[in-house]
Order: sequence, then C-alpha cells, then structure tokens
Amino acid sequence: MSKKGKKTFHSKKEKFSRPWQEESPVKAKKHLGQHFLKDEAVAQKIGETLKLNGYRNVIEIGPGTGVLTKYLLERDIDLVAMDLDEESIIYLNHSFPLEHNNLMQRKGEFKVLEADFLKFDLWTLFGEEQFAITGNFPYNISTQIVFKMLEFKDQIPEFSGMFQKEVAERICEKEGSKAYGILSVLVQAFYDAEYLFTVSPQVFDPPPKVQSGVLRLTRKENFHLGVDERLFKQVVKAAFNQRRKTIRNSLKTFNLSDVLREDAIFGLRPEQLSVADFISLTQKIANDTI
Repeated sequence: MSKKGKKTFHSKKEKFSRPWQEESPVKAKKHLGQHFLKDEAVAQKIGETLKLNGYRNVIEIGPGTGVLTKYLLERDIDLVAMDLDEESIIYLNHSFPLEHNNLMQRKGEFKVLEADFLKFDLWTLFGEEQFAITGNFPYNISTQIVFKMLEFKDQIPEFSGMFQKEVAERICEKEGSKAYGILSVLVQAFYDAEYLFTVSPQVFDPPPKVQSGVLRLTRKENFHLGVDERLFKQVVKAAFNQRRKTIRNSLKTFNLSDVLREDAIFGLRPEQLSVADFISLTQKIANDTI
C-alpha cells in the first residue's frame, strides 16, 4: 500500500501512534513464509475473534511486527508471542514496548519467545491451564499448526487466525464438497468451525499470490467422540487417501467381516460421510468380529 493510499483510522486505532510504515523495522523473510499484515482494521478484526470465555491464556504465532499483537494486548489476557524470526523477537522485546507503552501498563502478562511452535513443548507455558491460539499463520506450516492444536484439544477451547483462503475453507467445509477432506473431518469432530472473512493480498507485505481467510474454531461442549480416537483418525485418513473409491474399497486393509462390508455406509465415497457418519463407522469397525 503506498503512503498516498493509506487509510485514516479513527476511534481506538488512533491510540497506536506508529501504524505500519513502508520502512518496517522487521523485514519479511521468504524462507519463513512471512507475509506481514499491514492493515490495522484487519488486525483489529482478527484480535476480536477470540471470545475468551473461561480462560485468559493466549499464544500468538508469528507476531512479526506486532500489528495484531497490539489489539490482543488490549484484551484481558496473558499473551505469549512466539516467533522464529530473531529480528522480530528483538523488535518485540525492545522497540515495541517503547512505542506502545500504554499497552505495557496493563495487568496481563506479555512474553515474547523465540521458538518453533511445531517443536515447542506447550506444557511448559501453561501447565494444564486452558489457552487459545491465534495469529497470522505462515502458510507453509498452517496445516501442521492445526494438527498440533488438535493434540492439545483438551486445553484449547478456541483457535482463530489467518490461513490461505483455500485451506481455511477446507477446514470449515461440510460433506458433499470436493474440498471436504481429512482436515475438515478431524477438526470438526472436536470443534465448531466458522469461516469469518476473506482478506485480499494487498494488505500484506509482501503481498502473497493468493487470497487469505480468517476462521474461528470453538471447541464443542462435548468433544469426546465415544470411540477410539486413534482408530477414528486411521479410518478418516484411509478413506480420503483413496477418495475416489467407495469406503468398501478404501478400507480393504482393515480386514473387515463380510457382514460389516455389506453395510450401506460402505457403498458411499468419503466426501458423502458427515463427521457423525465417520464416528459411527469407526464404532462399527471397532465392534466388528470376523
């Protein structure tokens, strides 16, 4: 966005005396998949996606220049900003607090960690306490972030953030669509998924070659499946790894009884099965006797 074309922001956004500058103190790095958000209005909308019901711990992944971080710090939370970029870590630890001194006076804690989220031991942050995850996620690891989030679903009541648009849509997609797949089923088994809004490439530096989408996941009140979760994942992955085949053919390696294989559900293709159908299918396989 050129300086001439910059928007004028009002209300509480005026408190942030240093909006995005063309000469940013932190440069986006291609090998880290960085595309820094530079639109204050979009950052504010993402910052407001978490409902914060019954918890106050939040991890922001990939804070970069702190554009989203500012709006998260306005809320009554304890925030951990986690990034692999040493340049970003230095900025957030030193320059950022000086530029936003009013936000630093709040009661909540703010920590900056130089760490790889995918490898980091999250138990060391909050113990057994509940926490949320949000951020403008690097697109090259965004699905891996979701899979790690699912490993901690007992502690994560909410998850929100920015993805490549197609990935965000896939996570939120329902049965009957070609985009519906492994990620859709595994996420929606435990969370209610909402696609919130689309973001254009022009609000990033550098602009990505794709549109982006922001979503929110809210953990279901009863998120225990009632079936073996490991078997559930195996069934879902096996089914979609051969998505053009019927369930009867894609699950051949499970050595199921002839009686079970005659069940009507085995004549369907995976994209025709709802999350509830996959749970039911898993239970039938668990109870199967050859």
